[in-house]
Amino acid sequence: MRIDYPLPEQLDGLRSLWKEAFGDTDAFLDIFRDTAFSPDRCRCVTVDGQVAAALYWFDCRFEGRPLAYIYAVATGKTFRKRGLCRLLMDDTRALLSQLGYSGILLVPEMHLIGMYESMGYAVCSYVQEFTCRRSDRPVAIRKIDAGEYAALRRQLLPSGGVRQEGENLRFLAAITDLYAGDGFLYADDAELLGDTNAAPGILAALGKDSGLFRCPGGDIPFAMYLALDDNAAPTYFGLAFD
Repeated sequence: MRIDYPLPEQLDGLRSLWKEAFGDTDAFLDIFRDTAFSPDRCRCVTVDGQVAAALYWFDCRFEGRPLAYIYAVATGKTFRKRGLCRLLMDDTRALLSQLGYSGILLVPEMHLIGMYESMGYAVCSYVQEFTCRRSDRPVAIRKIDAGEYAALRRQLLPSGGVRQEGENLRFLAAITDLYAGDGFLYADDAELLGDTNAAPGILAALGKDSGLFRCPGGDIPFAMYLALDDNAAPTYFGLAFD
């Protein structure tokens, strides 16, 4: 068994594992490859020459310190129930600590929270989700690119918020639309920052009858955190790609 960065000849195996685990299309995986993937931010388990498990991470920052957002953790069907996921997570934790990361974030499905708690993670970020219908008065809204979203997001992040820029926003901009308006920032189906009262008007401006919005606060567990040093944990993490 080998746990390490992927070799060039393993990229097809990584793609096959991802498709098996998450059901995403080749088109989606091409977007991920072109906007966000780096072999230096991927670890994989090789068993008998096959890619058996893998994970990826995005770089982000909190109070000037580097954090890793672990994403797309997967184990191949024929390799499950062997403890490979835990071995991979433990190996990645040690590596990220050695590389100088301050902590690790992940956004699990609700039924996996207990598993990650057993690995030392704790819920650090809660969100509010609400649905509403369009209003009769659309707000002024404009589509923006990843660079402008990053700049505006720095202004609207709540205290304790994690900065997700670079490959985070390149990937996000490739899979969804980003918008700004007077006092708010909106990533379609991902995040609403600023004036939440704008939600009905956003729907009207985008020609939608109803929609789901996610914003800071509330009581829905969202992101989990594992500290790799003695610094404080973040309290808001908003952009999840799982």
